Amino acid sequence: MTYFVQQNQPEGVPPLELTGERTLPDVPEENYWYRRHLAVYEWIAARVGGLSVADLACGEGYGSDLLAAAGAREVVGIDANPEAYEHARLRYQRPNLSFRRELVEEFRGPCDAVVFLQTIEHIHDPDAVLEAIAQAAPLAYISTPNRLTLAPPGAEKSDNPWHLREYTASEFRRLLAPHFSEVRLLGLFHARKLRAHEVALRLGWDRVHKALRLTKPFYDRFVPAISSADFRLCDEDERDLDRALDFLAVCRV
Repeated sequence: MTYFVQQNQPEGVPPLELTGERTLPDVPEENYWYRRHLAVYEWIAARVGGLSVADLACGEGYGSDLLAAAGAREVVGIDANPEAYEHARLRYQRPNLSFRRELVEEFRGPCDAVVFLQTIEHIHDPDAVLEAIAQAAPLAYISTPNRLTLAPPGAEKSDNPWHLREYTASEFRRLLAPHFSEVRLLGLFHARKLRAHEVALRLGWDRVHKALRLTKPFYDRFVPAISSADFRLCDEDERDLDRALDFLAVCRV
């Protein structure tokens, strides 16, 4: 596996290594995945103003910081990894933001909203965690990748070693339904230049850039230029969720 580590960290903040378990900002080669996660955090941040929020499995801390900066009354970022916790508490400092080292399985709340992104697929007992979330807050935002677009056709899961189970839209809804009275499912899709790139691939762009030996120079520029605006969240009446990259569930008790 190629070794990548965060670049240009503030003085005194230990950089994190990219292991595949979590996504990181400040790693140019990881920018696609970082912006894909950030787009969802930005959507949620616009809806939690004035609320107390627990960001479970917050990882590096960038999402917790965004929620706090956008106007949440209080944000607690929770992660069990000691390196991620230390990095987050040193790098992101706001009056309404704190970090706690804790297993998500031990979280009990209370708070106004729980954010739990791209982690349920890592959990051995997802029902127990979902029940704890439902007991802790009246509102939860929970995301997971779509197995149909992440894994090879017909596979039970992708080759990500950190994922224990991946879900289709219907499987994800069935997982959530027993724990919440209302589940609204959205799908994350490519937009703008990533949508144009999808079209180009269908038209044979892979053959062209390889034939012209443009692969490395093109993607060395293209990947770092991706922004969160190159993704869009859509309701199921707008797009077929089976084609989504990720699912975001808005859950109410």
